[in-house]
Amino acid sequence: MSMMQGFQMDLISEHRLAEMAPVEKVRFIIDEVREGKILVLEKGLSPAEEASLIEMTMTLIEPDGFSGIEMESYPAEVDTSIFGRLLKKNTIKSRLTVIGPADQLKTLRKDRNMISALISTHK
Repeated sequence: MSMMQGFQMDLISEHRLAEMAPVEKVRFIIDEVREGKILVLEKGLSPAEEASLIEMTMTLIEPDGFSGIEMESYPAEVDTSIFGRLLKKNTIKSRLTVIGPADQLKTLRKDRNMISALISTHK
């Protein structure tokens, strides 16, 4: 019987992340990626959360150990609807984010509507 090779991909709902404080989100993401998981977040992180994630990741990188993260998001879009303009709100619309170990996830192409990535099972 052969052992199946692969990776785990977790699709994380906006609701699950909304229940977490920013520091909890960052810790959760780093812990999952360090285990080799690929995460797909239904809603992206705030710019402050992204900065915190990158900062914390940089402190954890080790030669021959944790290689860091690869992260791609759809570009944020500002709400330009009549309702949004009347309320003068710059509401950011949801955006999908893909996060994984830097040595396994490689972005091939990204545009406004699609993220194309190569996921390797070899480290």
